[in-house]
Amino acid sequence: MKYFLTTPLYYVNAAPHVGHAYSTMVADVIRRFKRMQGYDVVMTTGTDEHGQKVERSAREAGRSPQEFVGTVAAEYRRQWDELGFQYDRFIRTSEARHHQTVQWLFERCRERGYIYKGNYTGQYCASCELYVGDAAPGDPCPDCKRPTETVTEQNYFFKLSAFQDRLMELYAREPRFVQPETRHNEALSFVREGLKDLSITRTNIKWGIPAPVEGHHVFYVWFDALIGYMTSVKDEDRWPADLHLIGKEILRFHAVFWPAFLMAADLPLPKRIWAHGHILFDQEKMSKSRGNIVRATPIARVVGMEGLRYFLLRDMVFGQDGNFSWEALVGRYNSDLANGLGNLASRTL
Repeated sequence: MKYFLTTPLYYVNAAPHVGHAYSTMVADVIRRFKRMQGYDVVMTTGTDEHGQKVERSAREAGRSPQEFVGTVAAEYRRQWDELGFQYDRFIRTSEARHHQTVQWLFERCRERGYIYKGNYTGQYCASCELYVGDAAPGDPCPDCKRPTETVTEQNYFFKLSAFQDRLMELYAREPRFVQPETRHNEALSFVREGLKDLSITRTNIKWGIPAPVEGHHVFYVWFDALIGYMTSVKDEDRWPADLHLIGKEILRFHAVFWPAFLMAADLPLPKRIWAHGHILFDQEKMSKSRGNIVRATPIARVVGMEGLRYFLLRDMVFGQDGNFSWEALVGRYNSDLANGLGNLASRTL
Protein backbone atom coordinates (compact mmCIF):
# COMPACT_ATOMS: atom_id res chain seq x y z
CA MET A 1 0.00 0.00 0.00
CA LYS A 2 1.30 3.42 -0.96
CA TYR A 3 0.81 6.67 0.92
CA PHE A 4 2.00 10.10 -0.24
CA LEU A 5 1.85 13.22 1.93
CA THR A 6 3.30 16.71 1.68
CA THR A 7 4.16 19.70 3.82
CA PRO A 8 3.79 23.18 2.35
CA LEU A 9 6.65 24.27 0.12
CA TYR A 10 8.02 26.97 2.37
CA TYR A 11 8.64 30.45 1.01
CA VAL A 12 12.32 31.39 1.18
CA ASN A 13 12.10 35.02 2.27
CA ALA A 14 13.51 34.05 5.69
CA ALA A 15 14.87 31.14 7.73
CA PRO A 16 12.33 28.69 9.24
CA HIS A 17 10.71 29.34 12.60
CA VAL A 18 8.81 27.04 14.96
CA GLY A 19 5.61 27.37 12.90
CA HIS A 20 7.33 25.90 9.84
CA ALA A 21 8.81 23.19 12.05
CA TYR A 22 5.34 22.39 13.42
CA SER A 23 3.94 21.66 9.95
CA THR A 24 6.88 19.43 9.12
CA MET A 25 6.78 17.75 12.53
CA VAL A 26 3.11 16.78 12.11
CA ALA A 27 3.83 15.36 8.65
CA ASP A 28 6.81 13.47 10.06
CA VAL A 29 4.63 11.94 12.81
CA ILE A 30 2.02 10.87 10.24
CA ARG A 31 4.78 9.37 8.08
CA ARG A 32 6.15 7.36 11.02
CA PHE A 33 2.67 6.14 11.97
CA LYS A 34 1.78 5.10 8.43
CA ARG A 35 5.05 3.18 8.15
CA MET A 36 4.22 1.36 11.39
CA GLN A 37 0.92 0.37 9.75
CA GLY A 38 2.84 -1.16 6.84
CA TYR A 39 2.39 1.57 4.21
CA ASP A 40 5.05 2.39 1.63
CA VAL A 41 5.19 6.09 2.55
CA VAL A 42 6.73 9.04 0.73
CA MET A 43 6.77 12.45 2.40
CA THR A 44 7.66 15.55 0.38
CA THR A 45 8.81 18.88 1.78
CA GLY A 46 10.74 21.67 0.15
CA THR A 47 10.99 25.35 -0.74
CA ASP A 48 9.03 27.78 -2.91
CA GLU A 49 11.73 30.01 -4.41
CA HIS A 50 10.26 32.35 -7.03
CA GLY A 51 8.37 35.61 -7.05
CA GLN A 52 8.78 39.34 -6.67
CA LYS A 53 9.27 39.26 -2.90
CA VAL A 54 12.24 36.91 -3.26
CA GLU A 55 13.68 39.07 -6.02
CA ARG A 56 13.43 42.11 -3.74
CA SER A 57 14.83 40.31 -0.70
CA ALA A 58 17.83 39.14 -2.73
CA ARG A 59 18.46 42.67 -3.97
CA GLU A 60 18.31 44.04 -0.41
CA ALA A 61 20.81 41.39 0.66
CA GLY A 62 23.15 42.32 -2.20
CA ARG A 63 22.95 38.86 -3.74
CA SER A 64 21.57 37.25 -6.86
CA PRO A 65 18.20 35.51 -6.47
CA GLN A 66 19.83 32.13 -7.14
CA GLU A 67 22.42 32.66 -4.41
CA PHE A 68 19.82 33.98 -1.98
CA VAL A 69 17.37 31.09 -2.39
CA GLY A 70 20.19 28.54 -2.28
CA THR A 71 21.29 29.79 1.13
CA VAL A 72 17.77 29.75 2.63
CA ALA A 73 16.90 26.35 1.13
CA ALA A 74 20.10 24.92 2.60
CA GLU A 75 19.11 26.32 6.01
CA TYR A 76 15.74 24.56 5.79
CA ARG A 77 17.44 21.26 5.02
CA ARG A 78 20.01 21.77 7.78
CA GLN A 79 17.34 22.48 10.38
CA TRP A 80 15.05 19.65 9.26
CA ASP A 81 18.00 17.24 9.46
CA GLU A 82 19.00 18.53 12.91
CA LEU A 83 15.42 18.09 14.12
CA GLY A 84 15.39 14.51 12.82
CA PHE A 85 12.53 14.84 10.34
CA GLN A 86 12.41 11.77 8.09
CA TYR A 87 11.34 13.34 4.81
CA ASP A 88 11.83 11.39 1.57
CA ARG A 89 11.80 14.14 -1.05
CA PHE A 90 13.00 17.75 -0.84
CA ILE A 91 11.84 19.74 -3.85
CA ARG A 92 13.12 23.20 -4.78
CA THR A 93 11.02 25.10 -7.29
CA SER A 94 14.19 26.51 -8.89
CA GLU A 95 15.18 23.00 -10.07
CA ALA A 96 15.16 22.30 -13.82
CA ARG A 97 12.90 19.25 -13.38
CA HIS A 98 10.29 21.46 -11.73
CA HIS A 99 10.47 23.98 -14.58
CA GLN A 100 9.66 21.15 -16.98
CA THR A 101 6.67 19.98 -14.94
CA VAL A 102 5.17 23.47 -14.71
CA GLN A 103 5.55 24.05 -18.45
CA TRP A 104 4.05 20.61 -19.15
CA LEU A 105 0.99 21.29 -17.00
CA PHE A 106 0.56 24.75 -18.54
CA GLU A 107 0.48 23.18 -22.00
CA ARG A 108 -2.10 20.60 -20.88
CA CYS A 109 -4.35 23.37 -19.58
CA ARG A 110 -3.86 25.47 -22.72
CA GLU A 111 -4.59 22.54 -25.07
CA ARG A 112 -7.91 22.07 -23.28
CA GLY A 113 -8.88 25.72 -23.72
CA TYR A 114 -8.38 26.98 -20.16
CA ILE A 115 -5.53 29.44 -20.84
CA TYR A 116 -5.87 32.70 -22.75
CA LYS A 117 -3.96 35.95 -23.24
CA GLY A 118 -5.32 39.20 -21.83
CA ASN A 119 -4.51 42.52 -20.19
CA TYR A 120 -4.55 43.17 -16.47
CA THR A 121 -4.60 46.44 -14.55
CA GLY A 122 -5.19 46.27 -10.86
CA GLN A 123 -3.82 46.01 -7.38
CA TYR A 124 -1.13 43.52 -6.42
CA CYS A 125 0.34 42.55 -3.04
CA ALA A 126 4.03 41.80 -3.47
CA SER A 127 4.25 40.39 0.06
CA CYS A 128 1.56 37.74 -0.53
CA GLU A 129 2.20 37.38 -4.29
CA LEU A 130 -1.54 37.99 -4.70
CA TYR A 131 -3.67 40.01 -7.11
CA VAL A 132 -6.33 41.81 -5.08
CA GLY A 133 -9.62 42.16 -6.93
CA ASP A 134 -11.93 45.14 -6.36
CA ALA A 135 -9.18 47.09 -4.57
CA ALA A 136 -8.37 50.75 -5.19
CA PRO A 137 -4.80 52.08 -5.48
CA GLY A 138 -3.11 51.96 -2.09
CA ASP A 139 -5.77 49.77 -0.50
CA PRO A 140 -4.38 47.24 1.95
CA CYS A 141 -4.04 43.57 1.10
CA PRO A 142 -6.91 41.63 2.74
CA ASP A 143 -4.48 38.99 4.00
CA CYS A 144 -1.38 40.84 5.28
CA LYS A 145 -2.81 44.41 5.44
CA ARG A 146 0.21 45.90 3.64
CA PRO A 147 -0.44 48.54 0.91
CA THR A 148 -1.03 47.11 -2.57
CA GLU A 149 0.65 48.28 -5.77
CA THR A 150 -0.99 49.17 -9.09
CA VAL A 151 0.27 47.01 -11.96
CA THR A 152 -0.61 47.04 -15.67
CA GLU A 153 0.66 44.28 -17.92
CA GLN A 154 -0.24 41.70 -20.55
CA ASN A 155 -0.56 38.29 -18.95
CA TYR A 156 -1.81 34.79 -19.58
CA PHE A 157 -4.96 33.98 -17.65
CA PHE A 158 -6.37 30.74 -16.29
CA LYS A 159 -10.16 30.32 -16.63
CA LEU A 160 -10.81 29.84 -12.93
CA SER A 161 -14.38 31.06 -13.42
CA ALA A 162 -15.12 27.92 -15.48
CA PHE A 163 -14.67 25.72 -12.40
CA GLN A 164 -17.08 27.27 -9.92
CA ASP A 165 -19.77 24.61 -10.36
CA ARG A 166 -17.26 21.75 -10.45
CA LEU A 167 -15.63 22.92 -7.24
CA MET A 168 -19.00 23.25 -5.52
CA GLU A 169 -19.83 19.71 -6.65
CA LEU A 170 -16.45 18.52 -5.32
CA TYR A 171 -17.06 20.01 -1.87
CA ALA A 172 -20.56 18.49 -1.75
CA ARG A 173 -19.42 15.08 -2.97
CA GLU A 174 -16.30 14.99 -0.77
CA PRO A 175 -17.08 16.92 2.43
CA ARG A 176 -13.77 15.71 3.92
CA PHE A 177 -11.72 16.95 0.94
CA VAL A 178 -10.90 20.09 2.97
CA GLN A 179 -10.50 19.80 6.73
CA PRO A 180 -11.22 20.82 9.43
CA GLU A 181 -14.87 21.74 8.87
CA THR A 182 -14.21 25.45 9.45
CA ARG A 183 -11.76 25.45 6.51
CA HIS A 184 -14.19 23.47 4.36
CA ASN A 185 -16.78 26.16 5.01
CA GLU A 186 -14.25 28.90 4.28
CA ALA A 187 -13.36 27.41 0.88
CA LEU A 188 -17.03 26.84 0.09
CA SER A 189 -17.87 30.45 0.93
CA PHE A 190 -15.04 31.78 -1.24
CA VAL A 191 -16.18 29.79 -4.27
CA ARG A 192 -19.85 30.56 -3.71
CA GLU A 193 -19.13 34.31 -3.90
CA GLY A 194 -17.97 33.85 -7.49
CA LEU A 195 -14.62 33.10 -9.10
CA LYS A 196 -12.72 35.42 -11.42
CA ASP A 197 -10.13 34.32 -13.95
CA LEU A 198 -6.62 34.22 -12.56
CA SER A 199 -3.51 35.84 -14.01
CA ILE A 200 -0.83 33.13 -14.01
CA THR A 201 2.11 34.94 -15.65
CA ARG A 202 4.00 38.15 -14.99
CA THR A 203 6.08 40.30 -17.34
CA ASN A 204 7.60 42.84 -14.95
CA ILE A 205 9.87 40.45 -13.02
CA LYS A 206 12.71 38.21 -14.15
CA TRP A 207 13.02 35.70 -11.30
CA GLY A 208 10.61 32.93 -12.22
CA ILE A 209 9.98 29.99 -14.53
CA PRO A 210 9.71 31.08 -18.18
CA ALA A 211 6.34 30.34 -19.76
CA PRO A 212 6.54 28.49 -23.13
CA VAL A 213 5.07 31.45 -25.03
CA GLU A 214 6.33 34.39 -27.09
CA GLY A 215 7.79 37.32 -25.18
CA HIS A 216 9.04 37.50 -21.60
CA HIS A 217 6.47 35.83 -19.36
CA VAL A 218 7.29 34.05 -16.10
CA PHE A 219 4.80 32.06 -14.09
CA TYR A 220 2.93 33.64 -11.21
CA VAL A 221 4.12 32.04 -8.01
CA TRP A 222 1.04 29.93 -7.18
CA PHE A 223 0.81 28.25 -10.58
CA ASP A 224 4.49 27.46 -10.06
CA ALA A 225 4.65 26.43 -6.39
CA LEU A 226 1.59 24.19 -6.17
CA ILE A 227 2.88 22.01 -8.99
CA GLY A 228 5.98 21.25 -6.91
CA TYR A 229 4.05 18.51 -5.10
CA MET A 230 3.63 16.70 -8.40
CA THR A 231 7.21 17.37 -9.50
CA SER A 232 8.57 15.55 -6.46
CA VAL A 233 7.00 12.24 -7.57
CA LYS A 234 6.39 12.82 -11.29
CA ASP A 235 8.51 9.86 -12.41
CA GLU A 236 6.93 7.52 -9.86
CA ASP A 237 3.50 5.93 -9.59
CA ARG A 238 2.59 8.14 -6.60
CA TRP A 239 0.15 10.79 -7.72
CA PRO A 240 -2.35 11.84 -6.42
CA ALA A 241 -1.29 12.90 -2.93
CA ASP A 242 -3.16 11.27 -0.08
CA LEU A 243 -2.69 14.36 2.09
CA HIS A 244 -1.59 17.98 1.66
CA LEU A 245 -0.80 19.37 5.10
CA ILE A 246 -0.85 23.19 5.02
CA GLY A 247 -1.23 26.29 7.18
CA LYS A 248 -4.61 28.00 7.12
CA GLU A 249 -3.24 31.16 5.46
CA ILE A 250 -2.69 29.32 2.16
CA LEU A 251 -6.03 27.50 2.12
CA ARG A 252 -7.49 29.36 -0.88
CA PHE A 253 -4.60 28.42 -3.14
CA HIS A 254 -4.72 24.73 -2.21
CA ALA A 255 -8.47 24.20 -1.89
CA VAL A 256 -9.58 26.33 -4.87
CA PHE A 257 -6.76 27.09 -7.32
CA TRP A 258 -4.95 23.75 -7.13
CA PRO A 259 -7.92 21.43 -7.80
CA ALA A 260 -9.02 23.77 -10.63
CA PHE A 261 -5.57 23.55 -12.25
CA LEU A 262 -5.69 19.76 -12.02
CA MET A 263 -9.25 19.57 -13.36
CA ALA A 264 -8.22 21.73 -16.32
CA ALA A 265 -5.29 19.42 -17.03
CA ASP A 266 -7.51 16.33 -16.60
CA LEU A 267 -5.37 14.98 -13.75
CA PRO A 268 -6.38 13.29 -10.47
CA LEU A 269 -7.05 15.50 -7.44
CA PRO A 270 -5.37 15.11 -4.04
CA LYS A 271 -7.48 13.09 -1.64
CA ARG A 272 -7.39 15.47 1.33
CA ILE A 273 -6.21 18.94 2.34
CA TRP A 274 -5.72 19.63 6.04
CA ALA A 275 -5.22 23.25 7.10
CA HIS A 276 -3.90 23.70 10.63
CA GLY A 277 -3.81 26.90 12.68
CA HIS A 278 -0.99 29.28 13.54
CA ILE A 279 1.40 28.98 16.43
CA LEU A 280 1.20 32.25 18.34
CA PHE A 281 3.89 33.55 20.67
CA ASP A 282 2.37 34.95 23.86
CA GLN A 283 -0.97 35.20 22.00
CA GLU A 284 0.51 37.20 19.08
CA LYS A 285 1.28 36.00 15.56
CA MET A 286 5.00 35.61 15.01
CA SER A 287 6.54 38.09 12.57
CA LYS A 288 9.89 39.68 11.82
CA SER A 289 8.41 43.15 12.30
CA ARG A 290 7.32 42.29 15.86
CA GLY A 291 10.65 40.66 16.63
CA ASN A 292 8.95 37.64 18.23
CA ILE A 293 10.20 34.86 15.96
CA VAL A 294 10.85 31.58 17.80
CA ARG A 295 13.24 29.05 16.24
CA ALA A 296 12.80 25.32 16.81
CA THR A 297 16.42 24.14 16.82
CA PRO A 298 17.62 26.06 19.93
CA ILE A 299 14.63 24.69 21.88
CA ALA A 300 15.36 21.13 20.75
CA ARG A 301 18.98 21.49 21.88
CA VAL A 302 17.76 22.26 25.41
CA VAL A 303 14.73 19.98 25.93
CA GLY A 304 15.46 17.48 23.15
CA MET A 305 13.50 16.91 19.99
CA GLU A 306 11.18 14.47 21.77
CA GLY A 307 10.41 17.11 24.39
CA LEU A 308 9.63 19.74 21.76
CA ARG A 309 7.52 17.30 19.72
CA TYR A 310 5.59 16.25 22.83
CA PHE A 311 4.84 19.84 23.82
CA LEU A 312 3.67 21.01 20.39
CA LEU A 313 1.50 17.95 19.71
CA ARG A 314 0.16 17.81 23.28
CA ASP A 315 -0.65 21.49 23.77
CA MET A 316 -1.75 22.55 20.28
CA VAL A 317 -5.26 21.43 19.29
CA PHE A 318 -4.67 20.32 15.71
CA GLY A 319 -6.50 22.56 13.27
CA GLN A 320 -6.76 25.50 15.68
CA ASP A 321 -4.38 28.30 16.60
CA GLY A 322 -2.13 27.40 19.51
CA ASN A 323 -0.07 29.53 21.87
CA PHE A 324 3.64 29.02 22.47
CA SER A 325 5.30 30.41 25.58
CA TRP A 326 8.46 29.50 27.42
CA GLU A 327 6.48 29.09 30.65
CA ALA A 328 4.05 26.64 29.03
CA LEU A 329 6.92 24.64 27.49
CA VAL A 330 8.82 24.31 30.78
CA GLY A 331 5.64 23.59 32.74
CA ARG A 332 4.51 20.84 30.38
CA TYR A 333 8.00 19.34 30.21
CA ASN A 334 8.32 19.20 34.00
CA SER A 335 4.80 18.01 34.79
CA ASP A 336 4.35 15.35 32.08
CA LEU A 337 7.84 14.22 31.12
CA ALA A 338 10.16 14.86 34.08
CA ASN A 339 7.66 14.21 36.87
CA GLY A 340 4.97 12.01 35.34
CA LEU A 341 6.83 9.82 32.87
CA GLY A 342 10.18 10.25 34.64
CA ASN A 343 8.84 9.11 37.99
CA LEU A 344 7.04 6.17 36.34
CA ALA A 345 10.26 5.06 34.63
CA SER A 346 12.25 5.49 37.84
CA ARG A 347 9.76 3.48 39.92
CA THR A 348 9.53 0.76 37.28
CA LEU A 349 13.32 0.41 37.14
